[in-house]
Amino acid sequence: MTVNDRQPAGDAAPLRSRAWFGDGGKNGFITRHALRGMGRGGHNFDGRPVIGICNTYSELTPCNGHLQLIAEAVKRGVLQAGGFPLEFPAMSLGEPIMRPTTMLYRNLAAMEIEEQIRANPLDAVVLLTGCDKTTPAALMGAASAGVPAIVFTGGPMLNGRFRGRDVGSGTDVWRMTEELRAGTITQEEFTEFESSLNRSAGHCMTMGTASTMACLTEALGMMVPGGSGLPAVDSRRGTLAEETGIRAVELAGSDLTPQRIMTRAAFENAIRVNAAIGGSTNAVLHLLALAGRLDVPLALDDFDRLGAELPLLVDLMPSGRFLMEEFAYAGGLPALINDLRDHLHRDTVTVTGRSLLDNCEGAEVYDREVIRPLDRPVQPAGSGTAVLRGNLAPGGAVIKQSAADPKLLSHTGPALVFDSLEDYLAVAEDPDLDVTADTVLVVRNNGPKGYPGMPEVGNVQLPKKLLDAGVRDMVRISDARMSGTAYGTCVLHVAPEAAVGGPLALVRTGDPVRLDVPARRLDVLVEDAELERRKAAWQPPRPHADRGWTYLYDRHVTQADTGVDLDFLRGASDSTPPRRAF
Repeated sequence: MTVNDRQPAGDAAPLRSRAWFGDGGKNGFITRHALRGMGRGGHNFDGRPVIGICNTYSELTPCNGHLQLIAEAVKRGVLQAGGFPLEFPAMSLGEPIMRPTTMLYRNLAAMEIEEQIRANPLDAVVLLTGCDKTTPAALMGAASAGVPAIVFTGGPMLNGRFRGRDVGSGTDVWRMTEELRAGTITQEEFTEFESSLNRSAGHCMTMGTASTMACLTEALGMMVPGGSGLPAVDSRRGTLAEETGIRAVELAGSDLTPQRIMTRAAFENAIRVNAAIGGSTNAVLHLLALAGRLDVPLALDDFDRLGAELPLLVDLMPSGRFLMEEFAYAGGLPALINDLRDHLHRDTVTVTGRSLLDNCEGAEVYDREVIRPLDRPVQPAGSGTAVLRGNLAPGGAVIKQSAADPKLLSHTGPALVFDSLEDYLAVAEDPDLDVTADTVLVVRNNGPKGYPGMPEVGNVQLPKKLLDAGVRDMVRISDARMSGTAYGTCVLHVAPEAAVGGPLALVRTGDPVRLDVPARRLDVLVEDAELERRKAAWQPPRPHADRGWTYLYDRHVTQADTGVDLDFLRGASDSTPPRRAF
């Protein structure tokens, strides 16, 4: 199915933009004449739909560094369909560069996008995204604004190539960094690898968070079919961008808003697709937050229950062998969804006006090594993201089973506890560190409030003492996140986090900790009375800021089990034009 098979968008309503451009008095004059000053002729104000193009381009976000070209293609589509395109910037979140973490700013970007959409004369909006947090931020902002919207991501970069083999962003970075620390490769080899990894525009080409959220955006129905997988430099992505612009014009003034598209059934489809692609654990946080914006009932345990229904079918790093190029050429997400049609809801509407399954009907798989059939999966059903509970995580925690060492999924060992990432890194190279392969490494105070922002440090590097002994994985527990490109037996998102007095704050070095993923348990084997004594003596850390965004974030951010959104942003809103400015 292509966008040319599009269906009517839905019931028409008066265009929002007429509240600005259709005013025959002073207010309309001010709006129109300001745009005439930019060379826009009067025909643009004749009642045609105004399409906002929200662009998260930034040179500080290399993954999104080509979105200006994508924006031009979208504009061509808008103009072809008789719309009036107006591009505007939004806060860009560059995962590799921003500190302390882009997750600290996801909600700020979402708030900015929501307010820009609502405050301007826009009848529909195209959201151009790419890097990890730009896609969920755009979805959250559009969901809250209530204007018809389409997301279009910039696409993954080409495969990395190092000494005759494919290498993947993130996944091979973690692997090569550990080998450099272990002395199995030289600094010269590492530098050569560094210059061979990112060979084109685009986001990470592994099934990291950027690729995961692109795929799930398509599965939710918020992207044109096939838009999630094609490489950033593939000319067909420009064609899809044009078609996205055309469709945005058709959506303008309709009732086919994000609230109508992203229903409970759509979220269930996305969770099942996430299991089949081996998606990032970060998707749990983003989908929970997005559902909260829409008043869609979604709980942490839904990810385990629904995800366990499907096996891992897409053989991509970090859980498998291949990269996004191979996935796209094998048929991409439409082919996978067509394979899964008996396991997905059939009645979810998408931005095309058709259902998700109708969009993907007839899509073929061209490489069964990359997209496996259901009877020959990469890993069996139930091997995806697991939700753990126990006295160490009463609010829940997650682990990506497909990226962990199976031998460690049932493990009991003594805790080695650090109150901060810096405390651990200060001794990680110490050859005399009291640690063995059985140790359970606990690094806390890295959650939403504790760091702040819940950074991707949950897969902390192994102690060099273990690397030198040939160990390449161990159980690690934290209230942090982990990059979707990463791997290891890492328990993440422990809730409540240590900084708010969760049980993780009470663990001491030497306490026996039991991880039992098959039973979905995470426990510290200490008597309840002793934990209560420790709780009584616990003191909360000082706030990280007394001004600005971090001050606001710290006082209103929710815990990982509800998506790490701001409490006052949860719940649906609408697209009513604000009061006049003059």
